[in-house]
Parts: sequence; structure tokens; C-alpha cells
Amino acid sequence: MLVIVAPGQGAQVPGFLSPWLELPGMADTFAAWSEVTGLDLVRYGTTADADEIRDTAVAQPLLVSAGLAAASAVLGPLAAPEPPLPASPTLVDATAGHSVGEFTAAAIAGVLSPKDALALVAERGRGMADAAARTETGMTAVLGGKREDVLAAIEAAGLTPANDNGSGQIVAAGTTAQLAAFAENPPERARLRPLSVAGAFHTEHMAPAVERVRTAAHGLSTADPSVRLLSNADGAVVESGSEYLERLVAQISSPVRWDACTQTLADLGVTALIELTPAGTLTGLAKRALRGIELLAVKTPDDLERAGALIKEHAGTTSSASVQQEG
Repeated sequence: MLVIVAPGQGAQVPGFLSPWLELPGMADTFAAWSEVTGLDLVRYGTTADADEIRDTAVAQPLLVSAGLAAASAVLGPLAAPEPPLPASPTLVDATAGHSVGEFTAAAIAGVLSPKDALALVAERGRGMADAAARTETGMTAVLGGKREDVLAAIEAAGLTPANDNGSGQIVAAGTTAQLAAFAENPPERARLRPLSVAGAFHTEHMAPAVERVRTAAHGLSTADPSVRLLSNADGAVVESGSEYLERLVAQISSPVRWDACTQTLADLGVTALIELTPAGTLTGLAKRALRGIELLAVKTPDDLERAGALIKEHAGTTSSASVQQEG
């Protein structure tokens, strides 16, 4: 049983898009997607520096476009804008994205067309960047420590557990003053690592962006997912396209429960996981949380042959765990 996952903001690095643009037709695809997003995605993905692509309004469309490019190379064309093109159930059994990666997953599952996913995520990026500019906020990863102690310390500091990634990693988010106080009194046996992000994503501080994106999402055409599509809200498999779109909007100010998504994948009996470019973060988490499954971080087109082999070996298979749950 095969799942394809898409990483979230922070996974981007300068120049990561360059090898993908060498694939036939990809430069034209990115030219069209640049018009949709209002950004020069080619420049941002090839020659822009780390500070430029750290900008939320840039990073989010850039990540989703890169994920869609890799997905089309792995699964087949996704570039036609209308209607939504669902991934074949014979090629992938489930898909999920971390935070902004959910837009990539929505297009893979056919809930949104690539064009609509990119247009909406561009508005999301602008809205979240504007919301972040209103108050000095940030995020800090908490590594290790007892889960109960970490969550209690986050709450005591007035922060939000904005990302619960499982595998001993929870991200606290809030104002810079709250984060500074938290750093002075960290949870026992935990290490703190401030993140290079521009705001307290997935918290109440993003509320202004929610209504902005909800307005932009109004009237978009959706289709029900063609494959199992997991939600960051609770790890649930969502069967309605319109419900998933609403979850995409609400997730902007709600914590990401990647731990719950991982548990769902384990319950379904996933045997292989492919992470789309810029890959590495989610496969790293899966090494600890989904032991024994095959993992592939698709970083460049050199990884496509291995991706094809994993699809051939694992997609469409059903493990005893999934039979027990779904039967």
C-alpha cells in the first residue's frame, strides 16, 4: 500500500527546482503556473537566495508548484488546468500533505485542479504573510521531552502546539515575547530550536488570513477524492471534496496534527511512502514513526526510477492491517 506525501513550508532550499526544469515540457508548465500565481516561480526556484524564498507569499506557491511538478513526473500529467485530473488508484493508495503540502495532495487526489490549487495557495501565502506582519510572532521546535510535559509547558507559556509532528517533535508558536519566556523555562529533557519562519502559522494569529482565503475559495469547483486523502486537522480520511476544501481554509489557523496522519497511515497498513520534492522532512519523521516501511525522498529526477519501482511493488496492494480496518 503506497502513500505519497508533500512537505510544508521550511523544506525549500535555494536552487532546488533547477533539475526539474530540465524535464521535457516542465519549463512551459512553470511559465503557465507563474502566470496563475503572479510570481516568477522559475527564478525563485533556481537563482533566488534563502531570504527571498523564506517569504511566506513566495514559499507556499513555490512548494506546491514543485510538488505538483514532481507528482506529474511520478504519476503522470497533472498540468491540464480543467477539469481536475485524479490520480489513478493503481498508482497511489493514499496521499497527504503537511500544512501547505495539503494543496499538493488535494490536486493529486483530484479535489482541485492544479490551476485552482496554485491560485488558492498564492492567496493563502499572501494572506498569511499579511497576518504575520501585524504582530511579531514565530515558531520554535521542541525536540524530545515527555509529550505531556511539553504540551503543558507550551500551554503555560500561552503558546499553541501549532505542529504536532509525532516522533518527539512538537512546534510551539506565538508571540516573540512568549517564545522568549518559553526558552528561559523549557520543558525538562527537551531541546528548543527556533524556526526560520515569518510568523505563528496555524494559530489564532492567522485568523485574518482565514476569511481572505475562504472568500477566494468560494465558488471553486471540487471533486471528491479519487484516492484516500488525509486531513491535517485530525488525520481523518476525507471523502468529500467540498469538505476537504473547507478543511484547507480552516487549517490556516488550526494546529497541524501530522502525528494523527501518521497513525492513520499505520492503521491503513501503508508499506511504502514517497515524499515529493523538496523532500526529506517527512521521510525523516516516518523513519521513526512508521518503522519497517520503504521510504523514498524524491529530491531530483534521478529518484524517479526508484519511485516507479516502489509504485509497481506497493501500489494497489492491501495489507492485513488495512483489511482489518476497512473490511
